[in-house]
Amino acid sequence: MEFWYKEGNIIKFFKTVETETKHILDLSDRMYKLPIAMISVVAVFGLGYLWYSFNALPQNAPHEITVSGDGRAYAKPDVALIIFGAHTEAIKSQDAVSQNNTIMNAVTAAAKGLGVADKDIQTVGYDLQPKYNYTQNGGQVFVGYSLDQKIQVKIRNFDNINAILDGATKNGANTTGSLQFTVDDMEKVKSEARADAIKQAKEKASSMFDAAGLSGAKIVNISEGYNNYPQPMYATGLASPMAKDSVAPSIQTGQQEVDVTVTLTYRIK
Repeated sequence: MEFWYKEGNIIKFFKTVETETKHILDLSDRMYKLPIAMISVVAVFGLGYLWYSFNALPQNAPHEITVSGDGRAYAKPDVALIIFGAHTEAIKSQDAVSQNNTIMNAVTAAAKGLGVADKDIQTVGYDLQPKYNYTQNGGQVFVGYSLDQKIQVKIRNFDNINAILDGATKNGANTTGSLQFTVDDMEKVKSEARADAIKQAKEKASSMFDAAGLSGAKIVNISEGYNNYPQPMYATGLASPMAKDSVAPSIQTGQQEVDVTVTLTYRIK
């Protein structure tokens, strides 16, 4: 920059020289420092999380031991279950239904007459189907309808089993069978078997802990399995009505066996 100025009687000339300062930004340092800083932050956070997780863990992790016991109970059956049914065929469906209902109403009435309550008679099957005959050329010809109806009768007085069987067949039941015996209050029998199984499992656990020198065991879980052994069944299949002087089969009830398996889980620190 140039300019003139007067100092007294003297005119002077002054010239200034401008200097330019240049700053060069070195980006190479920032390119390395920024990722390093981010990695450091992540590492510090990860170490902190690991430290927190480690301190949150129980200092003495518990150990678990499982033992099992088997218990059995026996009971004399007090209920007999038997299926009575009728199979009828007719050209018209209403005729097949009418014939079948006549038979089943008579069978039901006979059972009630021998002391069976209404609540102990239940319909368990009713199947009405059209019937066809097949021809030699692969066709089919309609020939009518068939109806299969079944009821389940629960007999509580075993002295009447033979009489009820005889009465059903005399009144036209042509499908008789599936006689089986059970205990009406099965839960009571299961409770006895369960108590026996738990006692056995606890005795086994106590013996193990004493031998190993363990103490402070606590039951934290219990589970069970259940088996009900089936009783003998009597079936006549498609039976024809019994003659007037026929002898009903002799039925043996035996006894009901119930098996319960109990598993106990102990926690020991």
